[in-house]
Amino acid sequence: MKKAVIFYSYEGNTKLIAESIAKEVEADLIELKPKDEKKSKGFMKYFWGGRAVMMNIKPELLPLNKDIQEYDVIFLGTPVWAFSYTPALKTFFSQNTFKDKKICLFCCHGGKKGNVFKNMKEVLAGNQILGEIDFFEPIKKETEVKVKKAKDWAKNLIKGLK
Repeated sequence: MKKAVIFYSYEGNTKLIAESIAKEVEADLIELKPKDEKKSKGFMKYFWGGRAVMMNIKPELLPLNKDIQEYDVIFLGTPVWAFSYTPALKTFFSQNTFKDKKICLFCCHGGKKGNVFKNMKEVLAGNQILGEIDFFEPIKKETEVKVKKAKDWAKNLIKGLK
């Protein structure tokens, strides 16, 4: 069973969780990287990110070095922007169609997860969603506890497939 952790991370929270999951379940780690990413801080990052989600912006991504169709199990991770998934994932979903995959969803946020999983599930119709989990500011608060939670969650999902 071939596994991948595909994610986008703006400040490192989602990357921390993605790396932890990939290591725990021996999955390939695939980071979505916009070709021209704006880095904002403070209020402006919320304004810029929320606007990008609301305006349905699909940033150009750097090429992936993996064929997504090769994977049986895919963990998908995103920060929560404007109560949904990021524009980088919007681009990824528009460029990659996959069906009959086993999908595990995770997100990181500094407030609420909003409709992130509902919105992702709509785009991922035709796949089996194995589970979902969210993390509140994993870098800032209880990092070790949240990393362990991510590893245990992923391990249990994979164990259930064997």
